[in-house]
Amino acid sequence: MVATRQPFTIPLAEAPVSPTVDRAFAGLAAGLAIAAVVVLAPLAADARGFDTHVQLGMQPCGWPLAYGMPCPTCGCTTAACLVVHGRWIGALVTQPFGAALAIGGLLLGAHGLYCLLRRRSFVDLLVRLPFWRVLFGALVLLLGAWAYKCAVWQA
Repeated sequence: MVATRQPFTIPLAEAPVSPTVDRAFAGLAAGLAIAAVVVLAPLAADARGFDTHVQLGMQPCGWPLAYGMPCPTCGCTTAACLVVHGRWIGALVTQPFGAALAIGGLLLGAHGLYCLLRRRSFVDLLVRLPFWRVLFGALVLLLGAWAYKCAVWQA
């Protein structure tokens, strides 16, 4: 007995939701990825590995001042900035969770764009993902990255 492999994507007409909803989700994912690249591309990653978001007009993170240690997402904007600039290893060293989130977001946006251009279902691949495993893996990665960031912290 030969196991048949499911296709990467299915035609839009066979999507688990209406084509309009499927296209809206694909457009949203692609649009958010493009917007993230447009916002992050002009930024310079902070050499300290955190507070890159200050260049966007936001306040510096108060967690290090209050607790003397990084917050759980400390360095995520810096890591995302490094990913957009093509410095993936530097992003992983800076904040593994932020790098994974940025890479995953860009891949999701690229998949959305692919589905829009090829008239394939965007939602189909998402409903096949093992949601709870992905969520649990993201939580473990977040906590592990926070522990790593605390271990290498230099304010």
